[in-house]
Amino acid sequence: MMDGIFLQQVINGLTLGSVYGLIAIGYTMVYGIIGMINFAHGEVYMISAYLAAISLALLSFFGVESFPLLILGTLLFTVFVTGVYGWVIERIAYKPLRNSTRLAPLISAIGVSLILQNYAQIAQGSGQQGIPTLLSGGLRFDIGTGFVQITYTKIFILVAAFVGMALLTYIIKYTKLGRMCRATQQDRKMASILGINTDRVISYVFIIGAAMAALAGVLITVNYGTFDFYAGFVIGVKAFTAAVLGGIGSLPGAMLGGIILGVSESLFSGVINSDYKDVFSFSLLVLILIFRPQGLLGRPLVAKV
Repeated sequence: MMDGIFLQQVINGLTLGSVYGLIAIGYTMVYGIIGMINFAHGEVYMISAYLAAISLALLSFFGVESFPLLILGTLLFTVFVTGVYGWVIERIAYKPLRNSTRLAPLISAIGVSLILQNYAQIAQGSGQQGIPTLLSGGLRFDIGTGFVQITYTKIFILVAAFVGMALLTYIIKYTKLGRMCRATQQDRKMASILGINTDRVISYVFIIGAAMAALAGVLITVNYGTFDFYAGFVIGVKAFTAAVLGGIGSLPGAMLGGIILGVSESLFSGVINSDYKDVFSFSLLVLILIFRPQGLLGRPLVAKV
């Protein structure tokens, strides 16, 4: 029976970890480009959850019932609008402070986080929101010492997260935008001298990070069905933990950190105690920062002289 529980928690952890990884990408891309932690990123994810619910309600109102059409329309709408949120936040809250002290953007990020939280609370209410189950059923496997079940929703989440990560990897490695992002990350001043509009690249990075958070928001909303205006804080800190664990500034590290955190948290919940899973996640963040602050795939910072 323990083997069945273990495998079930691993599957649950992979599902949760892939979503953590998608959100962690936003943290790691922004840090890689401008060396700043965007602490409003969790609230961008929270906004995407509300947008997903609104999109589903509108599509259902107009008679759309097919799951592929519902999820495709929801993804397109949510990713686009959340991307606009990311762009506006960067233009208003971060660009004017780009050449200021390092503390100013941090305070601005916290301010944006509080604004988005209160905006969602006032506009949508403080109560928990929910959506109906869109995809029911699943696969059940008998492994002798127990059974393992994976729902079709979890399969969809794993596939969608993999496709999203693969698409982003292709963009960063093989497109002109990706080359500009890598050049800006390596040396923003030199990239600007070579003719790259680094301000525009930074805006694109915020849009891409917001789009990944939107994908995660849709997937989590479809999986759990509930959310509220405070949902972005806890999952934002956990995604930041995943980014630090994998190596802040590393895209593969963000996804690896998300998977490790998700599986570890799920195993802790299933085998030890689910009441303290958040304590476990935050304790893991403290240990990482103490013993390996550069993360698993990150490189130690070297002072330039």
